[in-house]
Amino acid sequence: MTEQAQIWRCVPTLVLAIPLLAVRVVAIGLMLSTGCDAFAQQRAEDKSGYHLFNPTPRHLMRDLSADRPDVTESPITVDAGHVQVELSFLDYRRDDRNSDMTEVEAWTVGATNIKFGLLNNVDLQFVFDAYTDEDTLDIAAGTASSAKGFNDIQFRLKINLWGNDGGETAFAVMPFIQLPAGSDELSSDHVEGGLIFPFATALRDGWGLGLMAEVDWVFDEDDGEYDTEFVHTAVLGHDIMGSLGGYVEYIGIVSGDGDSDYQALIGTGLTYALSADLVLDVGANFGLTKAAEDVNVFAGVTVRF
Repeated sequence: MTEQAQIWRCVPTLVLAIPLLAVRVVAIGLMLSTGCDAFAQQRAEDKSGYHLFNPTPRHLMRDLSADRPDVTESPITVDAGHVQVELSFLDYRRDDRNSDMTEVEAWTVGATNIKFGLLNNVDLQFVFDAYTDEDTLDIAAGTASSAKGFNDIQFRLKINLWGNDGGETAFAVMPFIQLPAGSDELSSDHVEGGLIFPFATALRDGWGLGLMAEVDWVFDEDDGEYDTEFVHTAVLGHDIMGSLGGYVEYIGIVSGDGDSDYQALIGTGLTYALSADLVLDVGANFGLTKAAEDVNVFAGVTVRF
């Protein structure tokens, strides 16, 4: 069995067997750190020896790559021994009169992803919403409810399989677990998890294409059991002028729950690099189907240390 086949075989266990997560993470990270050179198409210098406590030197660091503002995750990891913070100043979302006859309006401050470069091809991420204020109006029942506070915490591991330090394509696998640490009204009160598979490739004339497939296991409070959701995205990005860049994105969500309809959204946004380690962004997503959120507007920043 090849090394890459062993990785795919182990990934579901990472998500489903929480007590063994830390042990398997270290095992996979060490295995990939010794083999990632075989995938790289362009390498100026071997960086496999750098880790959390032996940081990658500044002159060897790769270009900043963030998982925001688009939904499509990047397959590129944070350089070993460095920290990257991706923060949303403010998120606003609204969803009017779906099949359940509810209207939802929510504001989120400080949606944050903190990343630590563990190895040259592995980073660890902590994702949370600092504060959310969500109002729900039930049209059929004529009642209103409000939920405020901290949200659940997500732990993610990004393992780059190739293209981290050069090449026309890049690919990674990202197992994650979400813990019910949020306020009572916002938390699912159950452990959830999933797997993310981000891919990126360079196109002609400065265009870049990102693709992502994601499988989520989420708890359905109505049924009292877990459902499987499938997320698929595609994003096209291009530098507009100087440090200004833009993107357009398609987002689709399929639920394993037979009562849920397909969600389709279109997204667009801008990024502006103030320096090699600091990027501002703004964007919006708009629902194309009735089941999808009507609008989600956001603005934030990515900074690397």
